[in-house]
Amino acid sequence: MTIREINFDGLIGPSHNYAGLSLGNLASTRHAGNISRPRAAALQGIEKMRANIGLGLVQGVFMPLPRPNNDWLAALGADFHLCNHALAANAMSASSMWAANAATVSPAPDTGDGRCHLTVANLKTMAHRSHEWPDTLRQLRLAFADGSAFAVHDPVPPAFGDEGAANFMRLTEEHGQSGLEIFVYGVSGGPYPARQHIEASRAIARLHGLSPDRTLYIQQSEEAIAAGAFHNDVVAVANERVLFAHEKAFADRDGSVEAIRERFPSLEYVEVSGADVPLDDAIRSYLFNAQLVTPPDGEMTLVVPEECRETESVWTWLQAHLASNGPIRRVEVVDVRQSMANGGGPACLRLRVACDPARVDPRFLVDPDKLDRMAEVVKAYWPEEIDGRELQSETLVRAVRDARNAILELMELGELSSN
Repeated sequence: MTIREINFDGLIGPSHNYAGLSLGNLASTRHAGNISRPRAAALQGIEKMRANIGLGLVQGVFMPLPRPNNDWLAALGADFHLCNHALAANAMSASSMWAANAATVSPAPDTGDGRCHLTVANLKTMAHRSHEWPDTLRQLRLAFADGSAFAVHDPVPPAFGDEGAANFMRLTEEHGQSGLEIFVYGVSGGPYPARQHIEASRAIARLHGLSPDRTLYIQQSEEAIAAGAFHNDVVAVANERVLFAHEKAFADRDGSVEAIRERFPSLEYVEVSGADVPLDDAIRSYLFNAQLVTPPDGEMTLVVPEECRETESVWTWLQAHLASNGPIRRVEVVDVRQSMANGGGPACLRLRVACDPARVDPRFLVDPDKLDRMAEVVKAYWPEEIDGRELQSETLVRAVRDARNAILELMELGELSSN
């Protein structure tokens, strides 16, 4: 079995809009009410996937979920065209595009039964995301249907909030070896909710059969959450031996790093100080919500949004790190502005799954040719723009459904048609 890290990106859906539904996500709040451009957003995401393939990475994709979510509305006794605008906006959310929140993933070398385990996230904290998991689970069970290689779990009961891989990190010598799994939870976020509960993280560790001595729980910094780091991946990211973090990422910085190093002695810790990059700059630019990856050439690469280049303190730090011959050897810049305006950078858009690609349903894996065909469907069917005041328009609803059906037909994923 050959284990490689696969990045599964969420294709940005045709209902992508700026409703400002995510409390604590400052970018989402700042852009609430703006005109969104779903077609441009999806094409930007496709180009990011193409760039990853260009680096030599294995690339996967998840489909947009059915929108509006009429099953959810029916459970609330509501009709999409008759309900209030706020409820309709929650039902039309395209936030499943941020696949980092789809699930928590433990690769086979870490688990008790030697299978890759995935637990779909309940996302209970935010109404617009809380209804994603049933349709996300359907995709996970299709993509990872090989029961000899994968175990796909139902969500943790919603008494405890779980936001998936956005609050999870893994350190390992290389992806095919056993690693240290780090669950980052919140206690308080000041004016904003701490979305990941330690009880949910502990439940996932038990479900995945993780060894206690290879599992660690670290508390998020309240200061970081209050500043807009609603998920840990806004202030920290890990890849193989490297942990790249802002000094304000964890509630107890010194104790957290010491605990990690005790369990994983070969840790390479790369810290960005607040003096070099203020926390606000780090969050606004999404420096840490980048993809930290190891291409086949071994040159560890940080895939950052264009906003990093436009933020002086961030770009200065990155250039200095590259010049110092540090662990991060290369920086690649991508344009995901439509996602960024809703609070999601390159890392938000992908779920990392370390497994044998041959065991994954090939319909969920992409190459440049498939991306070309996906782009043609997007150009033909995705709305060019959406005014958030018109979310309940029958014309828009029909366009969103037609677009999703067209991409499912292209990908031969008719099993996902619904609603």
